[in-house]
Amino acid sequence: DSGDSISELQEWRPVIYRQCTDPLWLLLFCLFWAGLMFISGYAVVAGAAERLVLGYDSFGNICGRKNTPVEGANLSGLDMTNKKYVFFLNSCSLEIQSFKISSLSLCVSSCPQEQLNSLEDLQSFARNNGSFLCVYNLNVSSYTLNPKVAQLCPTLPVPPSKSFPLFNRCVPQNPECYSKYASVLISMVNEMDVFHRILSGILAGRDTVIGLSVLALAFSLILVLAFRFIHTLLIHTLIALVVFGLLFNSGVLWWLHYDYRNDPSTELETEKENVKFLLGYAIFSTIVTVVVLSLIVVLRKRLPFAVQLFRIVGKIIGRIPFLLFQPLWTFLILIVFWVFWVAVLLSLGTAGTAQSTSGGQVEYRALSGTCYMAWYHFVGLIWTSEFILACQQMVIAGAVVTCYFNRNKNNPPPHPVLSSISVLFCYHLGTAVKGSFLITILRIPRIVLLYLYNILNQKKNAKCLFSCGFCWVCCQESCLRYFNQHAYTTTAINGTNFCTSAKDAVCILTKNSGKLASISCFGDFLLFLGKVFVVCFTVFGGLMAFNYHRELQAWVVPLLLVGFFAYLMSHSFLSVFEVTADAMFLCFAIDMETNDGTAEKPYFVDQELLTFVSQSNKLTEGQNYRSPRPFQDNEDGTELQPMV
Repeated sequence: DSGDSISELQEWRPVIYRQCTDPLWLLLFCLFWAGLMFISGYAVVAGAAERLVLGYDSFGNICGRKNTPVEGANLSGLDMTNKKYVFFLNSCSLEIQSFKISSLSLCVSSCPQEQLNSLEDLQSFARNNGSFLCVYNLNVSSYTLNPKVAQLCPTLPVPPSKSFPLFNRCVPQNPECYSKYASVLISMVNEMDVFHRILSGILAGRDTVIGLSVLALAFSLILVLAFRFIHTLLIHTLIALVVFGLLFNSGVLWWLHYDYRNDPSTELETEKENVKFLLGYAIFSTIVTVVVLSLIVVLRKRLPFAVQLFRIVGKIIGRIPFLLFQPLWTFLILIVFWVFWVAVLLSLGTAGTAQSTSGGQVEYRALSGTCYMAWYHFVGLIWTSEFILACQQMVIAGAVVTCYFNRNKNNPPPHPVLSSISVLFCYHLGTAVKGSFLITILRIPRIVLLYLYNILNQKKNAKCLFSCGFCWVCCQESCLRYFNQHAYTTTAINGTNFCTSAKDAVCILTKNSGKLASISCFGDFLLFLGKVFVVCFTVFGGLMAFNYHRELQAWVVPLLLVGFFAYLMSHSFLSVFEVTADAMFLCFAIDMETNDGTAEKPYFVDQELLTFVSQSNKLTEGQNYRSPRPFQDNEDGTELQPMV
């Protein structure tokens, strides 16, 4: 049958002597990164990220440094070393014209911390603090004499303001003025770019976002330790907490929506937007609650199998304790790469030439080709991030394979994680590159569809069409990720290239899908509950924090980001158990396919795992698996020797 042909074509034995797999893909990735390095160098040379970070005035002067003059702009090229803050002359009634703020902006040495009601107050503030709030060429003594003072000085009264710690902007502290100020800035970024909208949301509640992100990290670490030493009482406690958290979160969301909707002070567009998002959050949370409760009811009788499964997985991780640290290293590497990527993006986004306007002000025109570089840079973000994640999966799979195909279970190979890392970097980086590229190919259309969906949000037929396409691409990506993981495990076993490994993995999984699907669903369901637990309680903390600080008018985006970060964090840490279980079951299927438990072909599997699989699939009733004979430390057989 097909199983015999598979066995004949593929010996399914771990190889000791390997060769490089998919080297052309590794070369392609190196060439791609050479392009990224060129863009990075160009962005550093042609860009001016400090213009965005430090801020600049309407005359092309970057605050906090010396400047070079711009032809045609008389007030450019000034020394702003002691003037580090950006001040808008009309901060309480900003207007947007052609995606730009119409108000003049100046570099000042300090922001006015008290309200200034008259021109005399402006003079006193300038003389006492050395901070001039009128246009640079207007002398302090002329504040009350110049007939054009209304265009050259800030609109009175000037509200008290405070310098923004990160971007050195003078942000008005008057509640009403701050609301209008934030509303205009957010409405501007609504029309410009989703990235800027997310950035504005983060900056508005940065302290809360950081605190909640740390909380999500703590919850994820607690869950990792809990799953490592799991037992039945812990499972029931986790389920009870998840149910409580979902019900409580849904109730709080509906209550907040009702409270905000009936609040007479809800007048700004950003506040009305909060109400809409709260309704969406409440509906989504309710749907998730109903689905999770239904799954718990349906799978409640199989929870003991899930406990036993995680005991077996925990036993494997106990033999390789450094597996628990893999998500941490991966996360740190991703953070370093993302910081580098954002720095290059900011520099690339500010790459432009300064040109003076008829009014003596300065505008920056983007350089040609910058848009294509930004897209190339964006593809680099997805591909490199997926490559880093693929390397983590291959390291975990390789370590599990090393321990599984080892006869003496009481004496595991030394340093299996280091051995797996060395094998990956010496032989299989090309395979990780190819697998991550396939994911990238599906990620890009999904993002494009999401972008088109936002553009055509007024056309119902188009929205429905793009929603269906988006869901289809997401399903394709999920399936590809599943098969990629098994292809990586097969590469760790046989040392074959990506396509051969994927074909062999699909064949072995197809034959054993009925036996393994019901088992893996136990662990997947528990891991899903763990992720729901982290997201649920992190979002609950966010709801309480943001509702307490209602002066943060636009907090729906930070809350959404907190929930996404909590899911990403929990998924990164709990993926150790998921990848370990998947690799273990694939090794088990291969073991059952190529061995029969006799003296000539003994099983590699230990008794506990074989008993678990037999019980979960009712193998004792008519299945052909034979009971393995006791393992001896001196048995002969093909083993995967660690590379030291």
